[in-house]
Amino acid sequence: MEKRRVVITGMGAITPLGNTVDEFWAGIKACKSGIGPITLFDASVNKVHYAAEVKNFNAGDYMDSKDARKMARFTQFGVAAAKMALEDANLVGNADVLDNTGVVLGVGIGGLEVTEGSILGMAKSGGVKTNPMAIPELIPNEVGGNIAINFGCHGPVQSIATACSSGTDAIGVAFDMIRSGRIDCCVTGGAESTICQFGIVGFEVLHALSTGFDDDPTKASRPFDKKRNGFVMGEGAGIFVLEEYEHAKARGAKIYAEVAGYGASCDGYHLTSPNPDGICGSKCMSRALKDAGMDPSEIQYYNAHGTSTRINDPSETNMLKIAFGEENAKKLKISSTKSMHGHCLGATGAIEAMVCVKAIQDSYVPCTKNLDEVDVEGGCDLDYVPNKGIDMNVDAAMSATFGFGGHNGAIIIKKVK
Repeated sequence: MEKRRVVITGMGAITPLGNTVDEFWAGIKACKSGIGPITLFDASVNKVHYAAEVKNFNAGDYMDSKDARKMARFTQFGVAAAKMALEDANLVGNADVLDNTGVVLGVGIGGLEVTEGSILGMAKSGGVKTNPMAIPELIPNEVGGNIAINFGCHGPVQSIATACSSGTDAIGVAFDMIRSGRIDCCVTGGAESTICQFGIVGFEVLHALSTGFDDDPTKASRPFDKKRNGFVMGEGAGIFVLEEYEHAKARGAKIYAEVAGYGASCDGYHLTSPNPDGICGSKCMSRALKDAGMDPSEIQYYNAHGTSTRINDPSETNMLKIAFGEENAKKLKISSTKSMHGHCLGATGAIEAMVCVKAIQDSYVPCTKNLDEVDVEGGCDLDYVPNKGIDMNVDAAMSATFGFGGHNGAIIIKKVK
């Protein structure tokens, strides 16, 4: 049985570089940094004082303010980006389509600031009182539920929690749902907001976060660079409308690109560290290529997970050499846009898949910011497009993400032909 084709017909974004897809992409092309001093809480007592925060966000611009007050920040981001994506796809109010539209959202952690505030509130009350909406606000599936409630989506609603691979895996699950014929349309992507004291301290004590760039936080995220020393926490949401190709054509939808393949794997190695040899991580890339029926030589651009940690960057380089072969890996244009928007955890795969769509649409490969000296001796020896983007044709792109627990996911996006 021939697999149904799946295309992208709508996009929405809330990011540290801007609160629309166009603003986000303009920031990426300008090699702009969304990283700065933390303002969401007083970080003066912490070792880490900077993050990639979403700026100038007012939830009331996208939803009823009363409803927004009952949502955690990550859910507000997801609902706002979903509104943009559904409007972009011209589906708001289309009850016939939305009745069979699913929602599959990736969330790594959920309402962490709600958890933090509720526990502190309980401590002050002697353990007998807390925010009555705490549980509905903090659980990860609430963003998908609120999207369905706000826009009338009556298909399956699922939450994917595979740490930093959640956004990628959510797109993959939605892709498979449409290909299998269960649904014709799906709202998918990822949302996350963990820039609170608990979130920063939790990653800080794992020695995962960048430190020492207080004088200029814009230089803190530096994937594949010799001076990298950890990732920078980001937040936001990237949301797509995926649709079966013939269904999209029949209703006259504009089509951005095609989702061609998806692959997943698990390292089965360590709770927080990737296997340095990259063998199991490479399997998600190989499986995505097999799923798409594509040769590695057909991929021109790879959006790297590229967290700017000592272990991840060379491990990912090994993955690429294994999955693509040495020669094809050397020809790939690779960039980590986390150097600009930070690491948005459960949202990062969706935000970076959006970079792939725009790279194809705009014939442009973005840079890896702050890549001043490639860490060749440390095992980073491919073309990571340092500090300046490239105008070039992109027919197909891959985005891959890797999360705590050894979760690995890869998605391939290509031009519609």
